[in-house]
Amino acid sequence: MKINKQAAYALVLAVGTVVAVTGCKKKEEAVPATETAATTAPAPMSEAPATAPTTAAVTVSSVSVGNTAAADRSVAPVALLKPTDKIIVSVRTDGAASNAEIGAKLTYQDGQVAGEQRASLNTGGAEVTNIEFTNANAWPAGKYRAEVTVNGQPAGTAQEFEVR
Repeated sequence: MKINKQAAYALVLAVGTVVAVTGCKKKEEAVPATETAATTAPAPMSEAPATAPTTAAVTVSSVSVGNTAAADRSVAPVALLKPTDKIIVSVRTDGAASNAEIGAKLTYQDGQVAGEQRASLNTGGAEVTNIEFTNANAWPAGKYRAEVTVNGQPAGTAQEFEVR
């Protein structure tokens, strides 16, 4: 019986060693596969054309800053706003888009960012996207600049306005 127990212990030890070595080999094999995928240029390139044509076809035709949106989402431009006003950056776009990111950033006269927001755009033609900014403590008096981006790239003409 002692021989069988010793054989069983030896077998368990051998199996444990094989599992440990096999597990280590799998990890070693996974590292080169990850490095190969990370350094292979065609994979990212194959994904980019699928989204680039739809988002690249979007152009910003106008940017307006105001405090009220009409039923059709258009915003009448306002150069002077009150500290308690809601600020609406209205972006009129043309073209087709699937999950294009429209961004708007408000910058105060000293260069400090007063607000920054993004919205997703899915359209097959002309569209108006409004991005609203509110301030619970009232906007500080001064001059502001509204800048718009599409997929992180500057778009449209920056608008300047004043809060008094």
